[in-house]
Amino acid sequence: MQAMIFSAGLGTRLHPLTNDLPKALAPIGNTTLLEYNLKFLASQGIDSFIINTHHFADKIEDYLKKNDFFGLDIYISYEKELLDTAGGVAKVRNLIKNDQLLLYNVDIISDIDIDKLYRYHCKNKADITLAVRDRTTSRYLLFDEKNIMTGWKNKKTEEIKLCDDKKKYKELAFSGISLINRDVLDEIGPVEKKSLIDFYLNICKERNILAYIHDDDYWFDCGSIEKLKNAEKYIFNKTFN
Repeated sequence: MQAMIFSAGLGTRLHPLTNDLPKALAPIGNTTLLEYNLKFLASQGIDSFIINTHHFADKIEDYLKKNDFFGLDIYISYEKELLDTAGGVAKVRNLIKNDQLLLYNVDIISDIDIDKLYRYHCKNKADITLAVRDRTTSRYLLFDEKNIMTGWKNKKTEEIKLCDDKKKYKELAFSGISLINRDVLDEIGPVEKKSLIDFYLNICKERNILAYIHDDDYWFDCGSIEKLKNAEKYIFNKTFN
């Protein structure tokens, strides 16, 4: 399987670490977010990687070269201007070799079972499968009783975007991990700045977009200093206890 690790973000919530480092190279224990996730995904059978870069892109490239790309097949997609998630995928769609592409945010630390996610995706004939959790956040994806995506909600502003007129839905938080079929990528359109969530909302009436609930896995958003330290502490305790 092939994976794209989103690493182009500015990492503003990780200041001051990202004053002179890209988010991908934020330290976690004796490694970095990027190295941790490359090795984690490789251990689960991912054999080809695409990494998009922008903020301190040269430092990511130098880091990978210094470490001989960790012995992995890695393509670096440099974005002169930030393209957001859908734009980033559109830029590399001609490089996708498999029927599915795993999308993974670099600032996520989890022990999610990728093979289990893949089997769920295939069994349910999904076009897109979104890893989600029942957790508190400010923005939720909305799903019906069959775990089919029906919309999006901002809890702070109460803004709701619905794919249909269903009155009942459950709110689940996106984990920054997903599987998308290669044939769906052609619908993203030209290479320009745009969000995958907006793209999903535009196509969810025609495409089978499912929730994969993984509440039993550990999961950390390492987008802030405090959250990064929490993940580091958890992994250290898990490793040595």
